[in-house]
Amino acid sequence: MDQIVNPSISIKNLDLSFGAVEVLKNLNLDIADGEFVVLLGSSGCGKSTLLNCIAGLLDVSDGEIHISGKNVTWEEPSQRGIGMVFQSYALYPQMTVEGNLTFGLRNARVPKDEIAARVEKAAKILQIEPLLKRKPAALSGGQRQRVAIGRALVRDVDVFLFDEPLSNLDAKLRADLRVEIKQLHQQLGNTMIYVTHDQIEAMTLADRIAIMLNGNVLQFASPYEIYNHPANKYVATFIGSPTMNFIEGSVHGGKFDSALGTHSLDGYDFTTPSPDGPAWLGIRPEHMATGDEAANKPIQLEGRVEFVEPLGSDTLTRVTVGDQHMWVRMDGQAQVKIGEMIPIGFSATQAHLFDTTTEERL
Repeated sequence: MDQIVNPSISIKNLDLSFGAVEVLKNLNLDIADGEFVVLLGSSGCGKSTLLNCIAGLLDVSDGEIHISGKNVTWEEPSQRGIGMVFQSYALYPQMTVEGNLTFGLRNARVPKDEIAARVEKAAKILQIEPLLKRKPAALSGGQRQRVAIGRALVRDVDVFLFDEPLSNLDAKLRADLRVEIKQLHQQLGNTMIYVTHDQIEAMTLADRIAIMLNGNVLQFASPYEIYNHPANKYVATFIGSPTMNFIEGSVHGGKFDSALGTHSLDGYDFTTPSPDGPAWLGIRPEHMATGDEAANKPIQLEGRVEFVEPLGSDTLTRVTVGDQHMWVRMDGQAQVKIGEMIPIGFSATQAHLFDTTTEERL
């Protein structure tokens, strides 16, 4: 990956420990100006902790944080030039929407005419102009979250931090606000860092995703790169629903041997030289062909249908191949029956190989 010149945010050798517990470990991350970066991972991976370190809400144990070229490692949150949107709306219930938007600005003694201009601009962007005289109790969850975003927006900063802002909303509202946040970024062009455990949010919002585990960044790349070239087995498993199928075996002389047979790896783009040895072969459910298409694929298997999930646009089918359970994504109109034997085929060009010891991509 090319090095970013003059990054908007630069995190250098960052460590954070609580007593003997290491939460962040020698973490390095450069984020470009105007980039939308998502920190993605399961609970406890360190993503919210990292965001709080950037915001100045936690003191780091070691390392540096630079924002817009300035070392802010020990600066107060108010001095870092960031606006933050929390998981909880954290609105003042006794104040109107306008009062919530202006509270921080009034405390900072921003001139009244400038406050009015900032509130008007933010309300127009977020489409909350009719709500300015209401109190939070009279707002829906989506409206409250817009106000919370607006409170960060009126600060007129270069960097916005979002800590799982949609997790308290229902599925449809999350989808709607996800689009609005993406459009907000396109309109403003500010640097944004967004924390979530939801891979759909990450894939749809991010310019780049940092996948985290145990206080480390496992891969930092575009959604396309992460989906199509996962750096290791954990990333491959975490991204994609249903998860990637895995077959345990070994690589020898350009072939993959497993209990399901010996198959050619012609066309596979190896990232390491001389990769022979024990390996996992991964294949995503949507890359497995069935029926007549399976006959045209170089790697062919046969599976017994054990479970079917008709989803309308897709049909998810769980099959047993030998003693392996696999998911296959089929056409929404596919008609399959429990117990039926179906042909399955795929190409090595769409497969992924991982070392069984290191779990790194081969």
